[in-house]
This record gives sequence, C-alpha cells and structure tokens, in this order.
Amino acid sequence: MSMMASPNRRFWTAMTFLAPNILGVLIFVVFPVVFSLVMAFTNWDLRRHNMFKDESLSFVGLRNFADLLADGGFRRYLGNTLYLMIVIPFSIAGSLIAAILLSKDTRGTRRTFLWLIAGSVFVISTVGLVVMGLGGSAMAILLCGVAAAILLGGVFGGVTVYRTLFYLPHFTAGVATFILWRRMYNPETGPINSAVRPVVGTLEAIIATVPTWMIYSVYALGLLMVFAGTVYGLHRLRRLWDDGEVGTRSVIMGSVPMLLPAITAMFWQYTQSLWWLFAAMIAVAVLSQLGIAVVRRRMFTCPAGEGSGSALMIGVLLMTGLFTLLGLTVVVGNLPAMVQAPDAPGLDTPSWIYDYHWAKPSLMIVMLWAAIGSNNMLLYLAALTNVPQELYEAADIDGAKPLQRFWNVTWPQLAPTTFFIAVMSTIGGLQGGFEMARTMTEGGPAGSTTTLAYFIYIEGFETGRLGVAAAASWMLFMLVFAVTMFNWKFGNQYVNE
Repeated sequence: MSMMASPNRRFWTAMTFLAPNILGVLIFVVFPVVFSLVMAFTNWDLRRHNMFKDESLSFVGLRNFADLLADGGFRRYLGNTLYLMIVIPFSIAGSLIAAILLSKDTRGTRRTFLWLIAGSVFVISTVGLVVMGLGGSAMAILLCGVAAAILLGGVFGGVTVYRTLFYLPHFTAGVATFILWRRMYNPETGPINSAVRPVVGTLEAIIATVPTWMIYSVYALGLLMVFAGTVYGLHRLRRLWDDGEVGTRSVIMGSVPMLLPAITAMFWQYTQSLWWLFAAMIAVAVLSQLGIAVVRRRMFTCPAGEGSGSALMIGVLLMTGLFTLLGLTVVVGNLPAMVQAPDAPGLDTPSWIYDYHWAKPSLMIVMLWAAIGSNNMLLYLAALTNVPQELYEAADIDGAKPLQRFWNVTWPQLAPTTFFIAVMSTIGGLQGGFEMARTMTEGGPAGSTTTLAYFIYIEGFETGRLGVAAAASWMLFMLVFAVTMFNWKFGNQYVNE
C-alpha cells in the first residue's frame, strides 16, 4: 500500500511546485487566447457595451472577418506590412556579410596600418571643419570620419571592438532609438539632410548639363538589365532542371518571383507600343527556355518537387536584386522631368517620414540598420565557427576562388541557420512595425506606415472595437501560420538538400 502511495505523493509534490507556473500559463496565456477567439465572433464595442449603456452583447458569426476582408483599409495595411518586409532579404544578407567580416582578425596586418594613417588624418580634418563652422557642408565628411574612427578602434582592439560596436545598438531601448532617428530625419535641421543637401545640389547641377538622350539611354539600359537578369535566372533554373537538380514544379515555383520585376516594369509603361514590346520580351524569354528544354535532351531526371527550396531561394534572391535595379532605373527615368523641364521642380532633399512616398523607405532604413547587428549576426558568427576547416582545405586544393569557396562551402553549411533566421524574420516582420510606426510616424502620413499590428492597436485601444481587433489578430495569426508552414515545407527541403 505504501509503495502505491509513493508515486502519487511524488506526483502531487511535483504539481505543488509546478502550480505557480501552470496557473500563470493558464491565466495569462491560455485564457486570453481562448477569450480573444470568442471575442472575434462578437460585436463587442466599448462605445456601445459599457457600464453606462444597456446594450447587450451578441454573436455575429464570421461578420467581423468578412468586414475586414471587404475593408480597403485592412488590405492597405496588409500591403504596408508586406512592403516593409522587403527589407528582410537585405537584412539577412547584411547580417551574413557583417558576420563574415567580424570573423576575421584585423590587428597587425599591413593594410590595417595604412587605414590607420588615412583614418587618423580623416578624423582630424573633419573635426577641424566642424569646429571652423562648416558643420552643414562638412556633415557628410564627418559621418565618414565616424566610420574611420570605428575602423581605427578595430585596428587597435581587433575584432572584439567591431563585434561590440555592431551589437551595441541591440541593447538600446527601441523607443529611444526611434526618437533619435526621428530627429535625424528632420527635413530642416536633421543631420541626414544636412549631409545630403550639398550632394543633391551638386547632382542637380550635373544632371542639368547632361543631354536628355543620355539619361534616357541609361534608363533604357536599366530596363534591359532587368530583363537580362530575368533571362539569366530562367536560364539558370533551366540548367538545373537539365542536370536533374530541380524538378518541373520547382522550376515553376522559382520562376514566378523571378518574373515579377519584369512584369512590374511592363505595367509601369504608359505607352501601348512599349507595353507590347515588354510583354513580347517576357514571352520570348520564357518560351525560349521552354523551347530549349524541349529540344535538348534532359540528361538526368528527378521528381517534380525535387530542389524546390533551392529554386525558390534563387528566385527570391534574384527578384530582390531586380526590384532594386528597377527602382533605381525609374528614378533615373524621372530625372529629366524633375530637372531639365521648363517647369521642373528640381531636386530637393527628401522629407523622409513626413512624406507619403518616403515614409516606408525611411522606416526600412531603420529596420535594416537595426537588423544587421542584431542576433542574426551572432547566429551567423556561431555558424561560421562550426564550418569544418577540412572543407576549406579541400576547396583550396581544388583551386577554388574566394567566391567559389563561399558559394560551395560556406553557404551550404549555413543553410540551417539561414532557414531559422528567415522563418523568425518573416514572423517578426508580419507581427512587427507597431513601436516604430507609433513612435516615429503615428501611422502616417495618410496611413502609409500603418501596419497590421498598429491597425489592431487602433481598433482595440483607440476606437474600442474589440471584436474587430480580435478578428484582425486571428487573421494575422492565420497569415503567420500559413507563411511559416510554407517556409517549413519548402525551406526545410532546401536545408535538407
């Protein structure tokens, strides 16, 4: 009898110690989640359901979800959230580059001592310019001088100084950092515009003297490079398909994001003849690769879904680069109308967060700055130390160049870390944006920086529509869950390959 009672006594003793944690989870996690799910199917509105009004609470079924899907504002805020997430590939790449640079010791090399001399002269010169009263025109040089000072610190202290300086912003409170960036983005007195203003004036003077045909030639060259990059990506996928590394379904998955920049360029053209020209170029690019695949005999076969992670990774990376190139090309194409036309407004420094078109890019710059030296960099640093040196030695024996060493040795070994960072960054991107928008822009101008998280806050705590806010929260959860499952399905295959 005592032996039977002993396990029960141990069980209840353990439960006594675990009870505070279990009760905390039930009260502060499980109950709010279940309560919010029930609340999403009600018409709960604090303006109508409170102690001063006798209006009863009622269930409305899926009406809150249907209203959100039909609401143009909700779709717009979803678009803002997805737009801000464009910075994720750049932040991952920046964290990887920073980790690679910080994995090398910089002390004692001949090159670093040359930088030491140049950096010292640069810092002394820029400080002298500011002291002499040339703060506005010398601000750009001063910012470069700060970078030189960081370089000097790395020369004396080695890679430890660099790692500390890169990771230091991660310890700073988010709200304090956002307030600082808001001051830096001030169009009149901010240090960013003070540094950019002389550069913009010089650039405007140069553009005014350049022939218009030359600018449009650069514009046309940029569009051709976008299509050339698309053709290169399709050709690379077709070669992988021919070698049996990716399947047919995987090629289609990788081609879809790859074609988006070219399709966007096609719809940005207002002339019908140019529209048909770009449509024909896209069709030729796709059909030519299909024709080659049909005519040439496939060397190796594989399942249709084989290599889906690799194909999707190539497509997303190329899409990011081509969209960046396309944006710069459009800016070049608009320069004649901004500078050389008779009623041209001229070039001016951006208004950053106070301008409708610049607000989201301004927030993306802050996000990129914060992400490069964040935990992602530390994860990559840890992963780089675990790459077997035997693989590098074998690559050196085969005569691999630095880029080949990275692509064939380092990058495959970093695939699990990259997959984890991509999943967590995607989840954070869908859920984030509230603190930054609340502190820097208050969701403006004209709702251009209002994200889904900020929209939920507005609905729940400003307008008091708790039912709608709960429904929006669960729609955000379903979106995060779907994107995570997609990443897990195809990104995990890339890791396992």
